[in-house]
Amino acid sequence: MVKPVRRIVTGHDAEGRSIFLEDGPAPSVFRPSHSPNVGLTNLWLVDALPANADGPDQTSQPFRLEPPARGNVVRIVEFPPDKERNYGNQAEVFRQYGAAQAHDAKARHPGFHKTQSVDYAIVVEGEIWALMDVGETLMKAGDVLIQRGTNHAWSNRSDTPAQVCFVLNGA
Repeated sequence: MVKPVRRIVTGHDAEGRSIFLEDGPAPSVFRPSHSPNVGLTNLWLVDALPANADGPDQTSQPFRLEPPARGNVVRIVEFPPDKERNYGNQAEVFRQYGAAQAHDAKARHPGFHKTQSVDYAIVVEGEIWALMDVGETLMKAGDVLIQRGTNHAWSNRSDTPAQVCFVLNGA
């Protein structure tokens, strides 16, 4: 079961004072049909900048892996251990992500993909391997990777789920 993520959203009241608008489980959780133990929780999505104004929650729109071209998305991804993950049809998974063109079927790991974005990946819980075409590195809680439009994949070689917070910025 994918761990729920608490989301707190601020805004303004009628007098312009800062208030808490929401506090509860993030409502936008995407689980690919082929890998239901993978959870992608969109916390907030900005479709254009500037965006510091009250407005609707954009996370209710259909899930897409990449952020809007002139915006960003913040999400928590829960990666189950590789031995519990179904890598059988990654092309279909990336199609469900709205990013079929991002998937690299010829790469050394089935999860390799490339997006037109600058991403900040922050390990929140557990550990995960960041894989590049050449090389890999183990990331643990608190580590941050700056991913700049490179072909990459994630591999959880441990026995417990890993949670990674991603901030994807359209590039």
